[in-house]
Amino acid sequence: MKKIGIFASGTGSNAFKIIKHFERNDNVEFVVLSNNKDAGVLEKAASLGIPHYSFLKKEFSNGTVLSFLQENDVELIILAGFLLLVSEDIIDHYPNKVINIHPALLPKYGGKGMYGINVHRAVVENKEAISGITIHYCNHEYDEGQFILQATTQLDATDTPEQVAAKVLKLEHFYYPRVIENILAE
Repeated sequence: MKKIGIFASGTGSNAFKIIKHFERNDNVEFVVLSNNKDAGVLEKAASLGIPHYSFLKKEFSNGTVLSFLQENDVELIILAGFLLLVSEDIIDHYPNKVINIHPALLPKYGGKGMYGINVHRAVVENKEAISGITIHYCNHEYDEGQFILQATTQLDATDTPEQVAAKVLKLEHFYYPRVIENILAE
């Protein structure tokens, strides 16, 4: 049995694409964690009977969240719209077992504050012809871990940040569950 901890700060659209991808796999279980007690991802997890936990920012850095992960036998951590830098104790305890998806082709448009519409706005402002996703391992810095996969989408000169976001989200929903499946099979 593989236990995956999914961290999300918002609605969790990627989280639930991942959960749906594994719904017929009896060898995978999930626990959902959020730093936002009002996050839609927690409500949806509850409605599906998935264990869930919200935590304060200080609990993320004082070892409480790491203890929770260990007590729940979490083996792999997936970030799905999670906006905090993962604490050093978690990164150190889970080397190459904390995975993030970024809505751009890193190293461009990465780092603190570069998430969601902020990324897509920058892509449009710079008149990029392509955008995409980067799935990567996490380290002690924002968006600097080893790449696992990058996938691209063509952009039109008239695309708005919202249109870029929609194109990128399709890539996220397609590739992220499959990359996780491959990692679990290793």
